[in-house]
Formats: sequence, structure tokens, C-alpha cells
Amino acid sequence: MELADLTRQLEAVRERTLAGVAAAPDLAGLEALEVEILGKKGELTAVLRGIGSLPEVDRPRVGAAVNPVRGSIEAAFSERREVLHASALASRLEAEAVDVTTPGRPVARGALHPIHQTIAAITDVFAQFGFVVYEGPEIEDDVRNFQMLNMPPDHPARDLWDTLYVDIDGHLLRTHTSPGQIRVMHGERPPIRALLPGRCFRYEAVDASHGFEFFQVEGLMVDEGTTMGDLKGLLDQFAHALFGPERRTRFRPGYYPFTEPSVAFDVECVVCDGAGCPACSRTGWMTILGAGMVHPVVLRYGGLDPERYQGFAFGMGVERIANLRHAVGDLRFYLENDLRFLEQFR
Repeated sequence: MELADLTRQLEAVRERTLAGVAAAPDLAGLEALEVEILGKKGELTAVLRGIGSLPEVDRPRVGAAVNPVRGSIEAAFSERREVLHASALASRLEAEAVDVTTPGRPVARGALHPIHQTIAAITDVFAQFGFVVYEGPEIEDDVRNFQMLNMPPDHPARDLWDTLYVDIDGHLLRTHTSPGQIRVMHGERPPIRALLPGRCFRYEAVDASHGFEFFQVEGLMVDEGTTMGDLKGLLDQFAHALFGPERRTRFRPGYYPFTEPSVAFDVECVVCDGAGCPACSRTGWMTILGAGMVHPVVLRYGGLDPERYQGFAFGMGVERIANLRHAVGDLRFYLENDLRFLEQFR
């Protein structure tokens, strides 16, 4: 190869490279061009290999010409790279810019659980009749949970309660909210109108209408001259306020050791409108509470004279009332924490 030919090739490579560098649209294109020119198999590398074929006397002059060409090409790549880097950074900053004046995303608000909504609705109705809300402990002793409610240790009615004891001293997870009656009677004097909502526990098989953990609302009214008629009238007013005036109700004879006489209070099933479904055990009716006149033994344990005072008490299942209000067929849904179910009650 002649010296003149090699020089022309170097100049041609420089011109094409400088034009390509100036036209490179982005860093990826610039990197590809750099490999094409300066890589191991690049154009400039191929031209430089031709130096070995020149006469030895011409090689120093070619070397002096090569260095400026390589330097100008490398400088062009460096300058263009800085420009493209700056442009890419500017584009990224513009795309990722945050407008601090833009309103934030709305924050999802929580809501009361349907069980607590139902308790609130129950207390709102009874508050109109002068009932006041009290609270009792979830861990009770055997005396208040059973004995003061007319269930001594050998009483057969204890078989109706599958009790969860927490120690050998007789402390237990309360099986009902009825022990609250004793606490209220010890702390208040008649006339008494008390409402005691709370969670209860029993060792039971779980199904659509039963659970081992459930909520009750206990009611107690004690005064002079209180009658069963007062109880029925109050419960009818409660049912019609909560489920509508067209909803049928009924009293059935029942048995509870702490009331005499005792009744079960049923409301026509809202899920099936009385036709029969799993929620109401195919009967068309759902028992929402047990009630009756407070037994004289319980009044005495409460420190009241049964010859002077009479009273009635009732204990209602909150989950069953929630089922009636919202036409839910299975009370297990309330404790499964499935947001698809719970968000319907927002």
C-alpha cells in the first residue's frame, strides 16, 4: 500500500466518523458507531493494519498522521457522549418530575365492622326506652357466670353451656353476657334499664348459625310492677324498628334457669321471607334472643327483694340479627376478614 492511499483512507474514515457522531440520535447509537470505527474489527483498526505493508522509511510519517486522526475521532465521541448523557438526563428528569401542587391520591377510609354496626343499631333503639349501656369483663368467675344465675355446680342446665375454663380456680371465658346482670344490680338501684353488649365464647361445632366466638347484647329491666306484657311490647317495638313494621314476630315457651317464665323470641327470616333456608334451619323463623322474667333467686343474688321488685331480661345474638338486617345466610362470614364481604357494609 502506498503512503498517499493510506493517508486518504485515514481522512475518509475521520470525515465519515465525525458526520456519524454528529448525527447519533442516542447513546445506544453512539456506542454502536464507536464499535464500528474503533473496535477490534473497526474501520480505523483495519486501516492501521495497513501500516505494516509500508516501507520502513514511511512508517514514522504515517504514525504522525494517525495520532491526530485517532485523537480527533475519540474527542468527537467523548463530546457527543456528554451531550447525549445530558439530554437523556434532562428527558428523564422531565418525565419523572413531581408536581407538589397536584392533589394526592385519595386515602381509603375504613368503616365499622357489620357486627359493631349492628350493636350500635340495637343500642340506638333501646336508648329510646331509657336503656343505658354497661360493659362487663370477658373473663368471669364460675360464681357470677353460673351460680348467681341460679345454676349451682350440680345443676343440669350447665350441660347446655360448653364452657372454656382458663384456670383451675374457676375462671372462664364467659359463656353469655348474663353475668352482667349481677354486676349491674350490685352497682345500681331500681329502676334499672341496662344494656350489656359483649363477646362470648363456647366450645361449639361451627356451622352457618353457630360459632365458638360470638356477640350478644344483654338487656335488663328491674322496677316495681314490671310484667311479661312490658317485655313483649318492648321486644315487638325493637323488632319493628330494626326490621320493619311488616316483619312478623312470635313468642315461644323456652327454658333458662335465670328467668321464670322463659320465652324465645323469633323474627320472620329476612333471608327467605319465611320460606325456609339454611340461615333459619328451614323453619322460616330465626330465634334472635331468649328472654323472661328474672328469677327471684337471681334478684336475691343481685341484692334486691323479689317481693318488691320484678324484672325481665333478654339476651340476643348479634350475628343472627346482622343476618336478618343484611340477608346474610352464614354468620361465619363475619369473622373471616374477607374484604370483598366486609366492604359491602361501608
